[in-house]
Amino acid sequence: MIETRSRTGVGRYRSRVEADQLAAEFEASGLTRREFCEQHRVALKTLSRYLSRHSRQQRSGTPGLLRVEVSACASIGSGIAVVLACGRRVELAKGFDTATLAQAVSVLERL
Repeated sequence: MIETRSRTGVGRYRSRVEADQLAAEFEASGLTRREFCEQHRVALKTLSRYLSRHSRQQRSGTPGLLRVEVSACASIGSGIAVVLACGRRVELAKGFDTATLAQAVSVLERL
């Protein structure tokens, strides 16, 4: 994030990734826009712009960048496990059925 001085105070220029992350944090927070803006020191209009862009990306199916962590998981053998930010966990054993995975992802995207 880059900070600059303006006549109204300190301006913060966030990258698209930072803006998308802020929008996602707001959606998961359960706070009102005003409460979230006060806690994160962001202008209400700025958050609205980030949310609008984030919403358009979600509708268009354009994936944003996601932070992932790769770690060993002995409980599922040589399969993979995906743990979502909300705490949901998806585990795929070796040789999983891709059609079933596609259906599961489709359902998860609607949640």
